[in-house]
Amino acid sequence: MTTETQIKETVTSNDVVLFMKGTKEMPQCGFSSRVAGVLNYMEVEFADVNVLADEALRQGIKDYSDWPTVPQLYVKGEFVGGCDIITEMTLSGELDQMFDDKGVTYSKDAADKIRESNS
Repeated sequence: MTTETQIKETVTSNDVVLFMKGTKEMPQCGFSSRVAGVLNYMEVEFADVNVLADEALRQGIKDYSDWPTVPQLYVKGEFVGGCDIITEMTLSGELDQMFDDKGVTYSKDAADKIRESNS
């Protein structure tokens, strides 16, 4: 199986996927930690893929999305963005709207708390 095929299979077989440095339990960089923290806090069930475990995957995800950095969030097979974009979407409510539109379960109360504490 090619790296591209592996990535495509991962993003299409999971509702929410975070390609990150480390794991959701133990992120290995601040940006990955921030995105995983938001998803965990909002009680989103997501697959985490540690790009540090496989150099081909680390480069492959950048090629697949045509996005130069990790972490990368995918929702229902669609590339959403990296840390800055996810942070902005969380604070603006756009991430909630995307989850609602795509049928992804999350805690609306937790999302509201994030916005309240950052206003």
